[in-house]
Amino acid sequence: MLTAFARAFRTPDLRKKLLFTLGIIVLFRIGSTIPVPGVSFQMVRKCVDASDQGGLFGLVNMFSGGALLQLTIFALGIMPYITASIILQLLTVVIPRLEALKKEGQSGTAKITQYTRYLTIALAILQSTALVATARSGALFSSSGGGECVPDQIVPDQSLFRIMVMVMVMTAGTSVIMWLGELVTDRGIGNGMSILMFVSVAAGFPSALWNIKQTGTLGGGWVAFFTVVAVGLLMVGLVVFVEQAQRRIPVQYAKRMIGRRAYGGTSTYIPLKVNQAGIIPVIFASSLLYIPALIAQFSGSDSGWALWIQNNFVQGDHPIYMATYFLLIVFFAFFYVAITFNPEEVADNMKKYGGFIPGIRAGRPTAEYLNYILTRITWPGSLYLGMIALVPMIALVLFNATNNFPFGGTSILIIVGVGLETVKQIESQLQQRNYEGFLR
Repeated sequence: MLTAFARAFRTPDLRKKLLFTLGIIVLFRIGSTIPVPGVSFQMVRKCVDASDQGGLFGLVNMFSGGALLQLTIFALGIMPYITASIILQLLTVVIPRLEALKKEGQSGTAKITQYTRYLTIALAILQSTALVATARSGALFSSSGGGECVPDQIVPDQSLFRIMVMVMVMTAGTSVIMWLGELVTDRGIGNGMSILMFVSVAAGFPSALWNIKQTGTLGGGWVAFFTVVAVGLLMVGLVVFVEQAQRRIPVQYAKRMIGRRAYGGTSTYIPLKVNQAGIIPVIFASSLLYIPALIAQFSGSDSGWALWIQNNFVQGDHPIYMATYFLLIVFFAFFYVAITFNPEEVADNMKKYGGFIPGIRAGRPTAEYLNYILTRITWPGSLYLGMIALVPMIALVLFNATNNFPFGGTSILIIVGVGLETVKQIESQLQQRNYEGFLR
């Protein structure tokens, strides 16, 4: 990995792309520290220091690189765009018009991208309005811990004009993030949105590791620090192993005579990844678990159902929360794979171009065979996702760690997934410029 980056910096064209990407990352991190007009920055800092930074807003705060709880202009981070992309991807299966656009090629993809931008702006307006309302009510921080933190004073001026300015600034910040991500995709290295998500998650690693060192008791905290780093390296190795694992289904294409030339007769394979769904099931499950807690929090009710939700679905270390989270991840893994990979369509395309799986007849038997294989490899993939997502919660129970346990859950999946894809793109571009051939 480091060798690929070193070789890329020695190539002028790739060096420009890498420096451009680094410049966008710097701008993104600067915007994540500029507070929104109308927010008491001193009070926010006091509440951030006193809060455990967990609860309902933990996932969104991680995706924004800690900018959410600090109420900066990039407070929403990349989350509205991720949500809009997932919604459009799901609607493509349901709405025939979107499915037809997807099959049109580049022009249809550009149209769907435009719809994604519009939906991102709409979601940014809704989420920024909810965030400002939460900050006004003082419910943004789950446990202020007393002291000098007064959550009600985070937004001193609560006039309608000031609230509208805050919503407009946060929405504009989301638009700028979306633009920066597209710039990286066009003129930099890797997928821009994934790179910005990677930066947001990685930004919280140093502070989380240093917090573990400060709260440790053995050897001045260094024993806990190096133990967590060792566990993190083992988890990275496990995630890399599973993310790269795939089942290769061989496909043979029959020879076809067109005029005097023979075409086909080649053999290839269909790569089915063990974790075909990626990180999407974890995001779905986390978002769905926030809904009952949000309803109970904003209802202000002291009834039995609200207290039961507050006791069982807010704290991540509760057994009911952990079991529900795990089952939802397994369910959404199968759900997402079912809507993104269509065995019937793959079998029809193979039959159209004269392809077949050795030992399997073309048509419906091929579709049934692909569905059987996909179901078998999705089970270990979904269980793996559920176990990785539970690592921070298990650490919270066993070691009394914070909710920002660095190596585990969504963060480690994003770090490894985006890192692998970026390195693959760099290596592919290096091979295009420095092809070694068969003889060295």
